[in-house]
Amino acid sequence: MSRRLVSLTLDTLEDLPRPCRQCVYWELDPVSADRACAAGDPGLEKEAWVSQTLLEWGSCGKLAYVDGMPAGFVMYAPPAYVPRSMAFPTSPVSADAALLMTANVVPAFAGGGLGRMLVQGVARDLTKRGIKAIEAFGDAKVGDADDPTRACVAPADFFLSVGFKTVRPHPRYPRLRLELRTALSWKSDVEYALEKLLGSMSPETLLRPVRPAPATRSTG
Repeated sequence: MSRRLVSLTLDTLEDLPRPCRQCVYWELDPVSADRACAAGDPGLEKEAWVSQTLLEWGSCGKLAYVDGMPAGFVMYAPPAYVPRSMAFPTSPVSADAALLMTANVVPAFAGGGLGRMLVQGVARDLTKRGIKAIEAFGDAKVGDADDPTRACVAPADFFLSVGFKTVRPHPRYPRLRLELRTALSWKSDVEYALEKLLGSMSPETLLRPVRPAPATRSTG
Protein backbone atom coordinates (compact mmCIF):
# COMPACT_ATOMS: atom_id res chain seq x y z
CA MET A 1 0.00 0.00 0.00
CA SER A 2 1.63 3.25 -1.16
CA ARG A 3 1.22 6.49 0.77
CA ARG A 4 2.27 9.94 -0.32
CA LEU A 5 1.89 13.47 0.97
CA VAL A 6 1.36 16.51 -1.28
CA SER A 7 0.83 20.19 -0.66
CA LEU A 8 -2.58 21.79 -1.03
CA THR A 9 -2.90 23.78 -4.26
CA LEU A 10 -5.82 25.05 -6.30
CA ASP A 11 -5.60 21.79 -8.25
CA THR A 12 -5.49 19.42 -5.29
CA LEU A 13 -8.21 21.45 -3.54
CA GLU A 14 -10.65 19.43 -5.64
CA ASP A 15 -9.56 16.27 -3.79
CA LEU A 16 -10.90 17.47 -0.44
CA PRO A 17 -14.11 15.72 0.67
CA ARG A 18 -17.01 17.60 -0.88
CA PRO A 19 -18.40 18.98 2.43
CA CYS A 20 -14.93 20.32 3.31
CA ARG A 21 -14.44 21.73 -0.20
CA GLN A 22 -17.58 23.81 0.35
CA CYS A 23 -16.84 24.77 3.97
CA VAL A 24 -15.58 28.23 4.98
CA TYR A 25 -15.91 27.79 8.73
CA TRP A 26 -12.28 28.76 9.35
CA GLU A 27 -11.59 30.94 6.34
CA LEU A 28 -14.23 33.63 7.05
CA ASP A 29 -15.57 35.32 10.14
CA PRO A 30 -18.94 33.93 11.32
CA VAL A 31 -21.05 36.69 9.69
CA SER A 32 -19.23 36.46 6.34
CA ALA A 33 -19.41 32.66 6.41
CA ASP A 34 -23.17 32.73 6.94
CA ARG A 35 -23.49 35.25 4.12
CA ALA A 36 -21.43 33.09 1.74
CA CYS A 37 -23.51 30.01 2.55
CA ALA A 38 -26.75 31.94 2.05
CA ALA A 39 -25.51 33.19 -1.33
CA GLY A 40 -24.63 29.65 -2.36
CA ASP A 41 -20.95 30.26 -3.19
CA PRO A 42 -18.85 29.01 -0.22
CA GLY A 43 -16.73 26.92 -2.60
CA LEU A 44 -15.66 30.06 -4.47
CA GLU A 45 -14.85 31.79 -1.18
CA LYS A 46 -12.70 28.85 -0.10
CA GLU A 47 -10.86 28.83 -3.41
CA ALA A 48 -10.23 32.58 -3.09
CA TRP A 49 -8.88 32.10 0.45
CA VAL A 50 -6.53 29.31 -0.59
CA SER A 51 -5.32 31.34 -3.58
CA GLN A 52 -4.62 34.43 -1.49
CA THR A 53 -2.90 32.48 1.28
CA LEU A 54 -0.70 30.61 -1.19
CA LEU A 55 0.36 33.87 -2.83
CA GLU A 56 1.00 35.84 0.34
CA TRP A 57 2.23 33.18 2.79
CA GLY A 58 2.81 29.89 0.99
CA SER A 59 1.65 26.32 1.50
CA CYS A 60 -1.39 26.11 3.78
CA GLY A 61 -2.38 22.46 3.61
CA LYS A 62 -1.32 18.86 3.07
CA LEU A 63 -3.20 15.96 1.52
CA ALA A 64 -2.44 12.28 2.05
CA TYR A 65 -3.07 9.74 -0.70
CA VAL A 66 -3.23 5.98 -0.26
CA ASP A 67 -2.80 4.02 -3.48
CA GLY A 68 -3.68 7.19 -5.36
CA MET A 69 -6.90 7.84 -3.44
CA PRO A 70 -7.36 11.00 -1.29
CA ALA A 71 -7.34 9.68 2.28
CA GLY A 72 -6.96 12.73 4.52
CA PHE A 73 -5.91 16.35 4.77
CA VAL A 74 -4.89 19.14 7.13
CA MET A 75 -5.06 22.92 6.69
CA TYR A 76 -2.97 25.50 8.53
CA ALA A 77 -2.06 29.18 8.41
CA PRO A 78 -0.98 32.08 10.60
CA PRO A 79 -3.88 33.07 12.88
CA ALA A 80 -4.10 36.45 11.12
CA TYR A 81 -5.36 34.56 8.05
CA VAL A 82 -7.98 32.67 10.05
CA PRO A 83 -10.79 35.00 11.21
CA ARG A 84 -12.62 32.22 13.05
CA SER A 85 -9.66 31.72 15.37
CA MET A 86 -10.61 34.78 17.42
CA ALA A 87 -14.09 33.40 18.11
CA PHE A 88 -12.85 30.65 20.43
CA PRO A 89 -12.92 31.13 24.21
CA THR A 90 -9.29 29.95 24.44
CA SER A 91 -7.92 32.33 21.81
CA PRO A 92 -5.60 33.91 20.83
CA VAL A 93 -3.05 31.59 19.28
CA SER A 94 0.50 32.22 20.51
CA ALA A 95 2.57 34.68 18.50
CA ASP A 96 5.25 32.08 17.64
CA ALA A 97 2.81 29.47 16.31
CA ALA A 98 0.81 28.70 13.19
CA LEU A 99 -2.75 27.49 13.57
CA LEU A 100 -3.67 23.99 12.46
CA MET A 101 -7.24 24.75 11.45
CA THR A 102 -8.64 21.33 10.75
CA ALA A 103 -7.59 17.72 10.24
CA ASN A 104 -9.59 14.98 8.61
CA VAL A 105 -8.89 11.35 7.74
CA VAL A 106 -11.37 9.40 5.61
CA PRO A 107 -12.97 6.81 7.93
CA ALA A 108 -11.91 3.90 5.70
CA PHE A 109 -8.26 4.87 6.30
CA ALA A 110 -8.49 5.77 10.00
CA GLY A 111 -6.10 4.12 12.42
CA GLY A 112 -3.29 3.73 9.89
CA GLY A 113 -1.05 6.54 11.08
CA LEU A 114 -2.14 9.06 8.43
CA GLY A 115 -2.96 11.69 11.04
CA ARG A 116 0.56 11.64 12.39
CA MET A 117 1.97 11.57 8.86
CA LEU A 118 -0.01 14.71 7.98
CA VAL A 119 1.00 16.58 11.12
CA GLN A 120 4.64 15.70 10.58
CA GLY A 121 4.39 17.02 7.03
CA VAL A 122 3.09 20.30 8.43
CA ALA A 123 5.93 20.38 10.96
CA ARG A 124 8.57 19.95 8.27
CA ASP A 125 7.06 22.72 6.18
CA LEU A 126 6.74 25.19 9.05
CA THR A 127 10.20 24.51 10.41
CA LYS A 128 11.66 25.67 7.09
CA ARG A 129 9.84 28.97 7.63
CA GLY A 130 11.27 29.49 11.11
CA ILE A 131 8.00 28.82 12.95
CA LYS A 132 8.43 27.23 16.38
CA ALA A 133 5.12 25.50 17.04
CA ILE A 134 1.68 24.48 15.82
CA GLU A 135 -1.40 25.26 17.87
CA ALA A 136 -4.96 24.04 17.41
CA PHE A 137 -8.39 24.34 18.97
CA GLY A 138 -9.73 20.89 19.72
CA ASP A 139 -13.26 19.73 20.43
CA ALA A 140 -13.25 18.00 23.82
CA LYS A 141 -16.88 16.96 23.40
CA VAL A 142 -17.19 15.73 19.86
CA GLY A 143 -20.52 17.02 18.59
CA ASP A 144 -23.52 14.91 17.74
CA ALA A 145 -24.91 14.46 14.24
CA ASP A 146 -26.86 17.73 14.49
CA ASP A 147 -23.80 19.83 15.30
CA PRO A 148 -22.81 21.64 12.06
CA THR A 149 -19.25 22.27 13.31
CA ARG A 150 -18.48 18.67 14.25
CA ALA A 151 -16.34 18.11 11.14
CA CYS A 152 -14.70 21.55 11.27
CA VAL A 153 -13.08 21.32 14.70
CA ALA A 154 -11.03 18.16 15.08
CA PRO A 155 -11.40 16.16 18.30
CA ALA A 156 -9.04 17.20 21.08
CA ASP A 157 -8.21 13.51 21.53
CA PHE A 158 -6.80 13.42 18.00
CA PHE A 159 -4.39 16.24 18.73
CA LEU A 160 -3.36 14.65 22.02
CA SER A 161 -2.75 11.33 20.26
CA VAL A 162 -0.26 12.91 17.84
CA GLY A 163 1.77 14.74 20.48
CA PHE A 164 -0.03 18.02 21.20
CA LYS A 165 -0.21 19.26 24.80
CA THR A 166 -3.00 21.35 26.30
CA VAL A 167 -1.84 24.92 26.93
CA ARG A 168 -5.21 26.44 27.78
CA PRO A 169 -7.89 24.09 29.11
CA HIS A 170 -11.58 24.49 28.38
CA PRO A 171 -14.52 22.08 28.83
CA ARG A 172 -15.31 22.21 25.10
CA TYR A 173 -12.54 23.96 23.11
CA PRO A 174 -9.09 23.59 24.70
CA ARG A 175 -6.15 25.15 22.90
CA LEU A 176 -3.35 22.67 22.25
CA ARG A 177 0.26 23.08 21.17
CA LEU A 178 2.94 20.99 19.50
CA GLU A 179 6.56 22.10 19.56
CA LEU A 180 7.96 21.46 16.09
CA ARG A 181 11.20 19.99 17.37
CA THR A 182 9.08 17.27 18.99
CA ALA A 183 7.17 16.49 15.80
CA LEU A 184 10.33 16.24 13.73
CA SER A 185 11.79 13.62 16.07
CA TRP A 186 9.00 11.16 15.26
CA LYS A 187 9.44 8.01 13.26
CA SER A 188 6.44 6.95 11.23
CA ASP A 189 5.22 3.38 11.43
CA VAL A 190 6.48 2.78 7.90
CA GLU A 191 9.94 4.18 8.66
CA TYR A 192 10.18 2.04 11.79
CA ALA A 193 9.15 -1.09 9.87
CA LEU A 194 11.74 -0.39 7.19
CA GLU A 195 14.45 0.09 9.79
CA LYS A 196 13.64 -3.29 11.32
CA LEU A 197 13.54 -4.96 7.92
CA LEU A 198 16.66 -3.40 6.44
CA GLY A 199 18.76 -3.31 9.57
CA SER A 200 22.22 -1.93 8.90
CA MET A 201 21.90 -1.47 5.13
CA SER A 202 23.50 1.81 4.12
CA PRO A 203 21.59 4.55 2.27
CA GLU A 204 23.82 3.97 -0.76
CA THR A 205 22.72 0.33 -1.10
CA LEU A 206 19.10 1.38 -0.78
CA LEU A 207 19.40 3.79 -3.70
CA ARG A 208 20.88 1.35 -6.21
CA PRO A 209 20.86 -2.40 -6.83
CA VAL A 210 23.43 -4.49 -5.02
CA ARG A 211 26.04 -5.69 -7.51
CA PRO A 212 28.11 -8.88 -7.25
CA ALA A 213 31.58 -8.61 -5.79
CA PRO A 214 34.32 -7.93 -8.39
CA ALA A 215 35.77 -11.45 -8.06
CA THR A 216 32.54 -13.01 -9.26
CA ARG A 217 32.06 -10.83 -12.32
CA SER A 218 32.62 -12.20 -15.77
CA THR A 219 35.49 -10.50 -17.62
CA GLY A 220 33.95 -11.36 -20.95
